Amino acid sequence: MATAAATKVPEVRDVTRIERIGAHSHIRGLGLDDTLEPRQVSQGMVGQLAARRAAGVILEMIKEGKIAGRAVLIAGQPGTGKTAIAMGMAQALGLDTPFTAISGSEIFSLEMSKTEALTQAFRRSIGVRIKEETEIIEGEVVEIQIDRPATGTGAKVGKLTLKTTEMETIYDLGTKMIESLTKEKVQAGQSLCSALMENCKSVRKSCIQSHYMKLMSSIAAPKDFWRSFLVLFIDEVHMLDIECFSFLNRALESDMAPVLIMATNRGITRIRGTNYQSPHGIPIDLLDRMLIISTSPYSDKETKQILKIRCEEEDVEMNEDAYTVLTRIGLETSLRYAIQLITAANLVCRKRKGTEVQVDDIKRVYSLFLDESRSTQYMKEYQDAFMFNELKGETMDTS
Repeated sequence: MATAAATKVPEVRDVTRIERIGAHSHIRGLGLDDTLEPRQVSQGMVGQLAARRAAGVILEMIKEGKIAGRAVLIAGQPGTGKTAIAMGMAQALGLDTPFTAISGSEIFSLEMSKTEALTQAFRRSIGVRIKEETEIIEGEVVEIQIDRPATGTGAKVGKLTLKTTEMETIYDLGTKMIESLTKEKVQAGQSLCSALMENCKSVRKSCIQSHYMKLMSSIAAPKDFWRSFLVLFIDEVHMLDIECFSFLNRALESDMAPVLIMATNRGITRIRGTNYQSPHGIPIDLLDRMLIISTSPYSDKETKQILKIRCEEEDVEMNEDAYTVLTRIGLETSLRYAIQLITAANLVCRKRKGTEVQVDDIKRVYSLFLDESRSTQYMKEYQDAFMFNELKGETMDTS
């Protein structure tokens, strides 16, 4: 018993939220001024001025509640910042606006139908802001009566006499209210005001709460009392099939449909589930309902600026020559590949006890990790040495 008593129970510490560095963690918004003019470099966004301005117009319409049931398509080459623009919109909208982001491949499951997965994504994108008014009476405690059961077991009941400058009222007290008054050691003659004042009076306060409802049918309040802010982002939308596109056609006609933002990097390709080709792999009738925002490739200066922002985000020191080499790698291969080399080059720099990434560090990790083009060239040279090789010099069907 003594041993058990001496054993100390470890304290449970609060869970600390860890902010990990992601692909778009450096983005803080769209980088627009008050007139919706995009800045060249702002809030982690670089370049894409026309696309960011168009996204800013859509953003203002969402904030003012003037747009619903609309579809916006962000189309462009891989690595041109399509998802970054969508994440910038999410950051600019704030935490009060539901912004649900899914991928086009997430809806395919053996446990749930495709339409049910899309329906749940639509429901998660619905937020309701309800205005509630609560009457709070602040006054002086005249008398407190608490009745305790004679047996010592059971709920406590009591009465509270509260006096204000306008009235004197008796209130029935429940168990939780009695415990709160006992904990605060409230006695007769004390004031229940948040700050002791000479004249306590009855006040009416209103508050606005945001509720994220899965089912809109559970709301009994009239539409005049709530406003909804709805955004659903589907990345890689070309992965959806013809049945999903038909469902989206019908869902966008609903008065409670969210603003649907989609992104794709495909050109003219086959619509999944059919043998027909269409721009971006999306049916023509759905494309006709969309506002299309196009992105363009980054220039040399923009690529270099993005790499500098990523180095600041990942806390990596790099000299100017290394920036130049890394920028050339990003232009010849891809921006994603160049960004992934930053952390690897920093590790090589720390291994040699350095404080600043040099050109040699970039060259070392570039030789260790292949990009897509060099990997493809390697496969073509040694394809006969791999198992189950069926290429045989023929071109693969990527449609």
